[in-house]
Amino acid sequence: MDDIPPASYGPLIETTLRIITWNVWGLYSSWQEREPAIVATLRDAHPDIVVLTESWSKGGDSQGERLAGPLGLPHRAFSGVTAQEDAAALSGVAVLSRWPIRRESSLALGGARVQFAEVSGPRGPIQVYGLVMDAWWFDESHARQDAVRALATRAQQAQDTRAPLIIGGDFNADPDSDEIRMLTGRTAAPAPGLSFYDAWEVASPPGPGYTWANDNPWARQLLWPDRRIDYIFSAAPRPGGAGHPTRATLLGTAPVNGTYPSDHYAVQADLRY
Repeated sequence: MDDIPPASYGPLIETTLRIITWNVWGLYSSWQEREPAIVATLRDAHPDIVVLTESWSKGGDSQGERLAGPLGLPHRAFSGVTAQEDAAALSGVAVLSRWPIRRESSLALGGARVQFAEVSGPRGPIQVYGLVMDAWWFDESHARQDAVRALATRAQQAQDTRAPLIIGGDFNADPDSDEIRMLTGRTAAPAPGLSFYDAWEVASPPGPGYTWANDNPWARQLLWPDRRIDYIFSAAPRPGGAGHPTRATLLGTAPVNGTYPSDHYAVQADLRY
């Protein structure tokens, strides 16, 4: 017998959007050599929306502006703080979109920086939160939990319950951490009534999905174990299964012309839309 979704979903949406989240490591370590590899990797993936963490802006130049043309993503929102690697630059979160961004805001939520963008897509709005956790060491879970609570509360209050609600970014936390379990329903929800699919868990091929991996020489120097710390979350349930992950994969896992694009691997997901 064919699987039948709960009647509350109604007919399932069969079309999808493609979103990628990637910590692109700012202006660190030969960034000018890494940039073509970032562009090539993203261009080949044909995304509709990209969340870049540790993205940069400096003077009249920015990574978002540089990527807009090659990727066909002309609409963007960005917010940042002074970059550790270059005091003349900003480091933050960029949301790049194929479709217009009709509302945006930047949020500082405890140990996290968040860029919100409501995208005006061809089949209705898409609400996107891009996040990078400033609390990045193992013992800073408490700060990350505080940030997740604040983000979930804000997202619940501002959500359009008919539209995909997506959170993408670098959480610096493993899937079994309290901060991630808050979002995926394994512990008390910060905003009751709102929980999220983890796209990798739902729709990836078998495998651990490490986005921080010691086979990447840029990552190896930190002496961390292999970890899955970058995520695409989408709120559930939604009418028609809007936002439900149908496919997930990693990108940037191999060098391009001898150069790894970043110290993180990217997460790509196709979501019902």
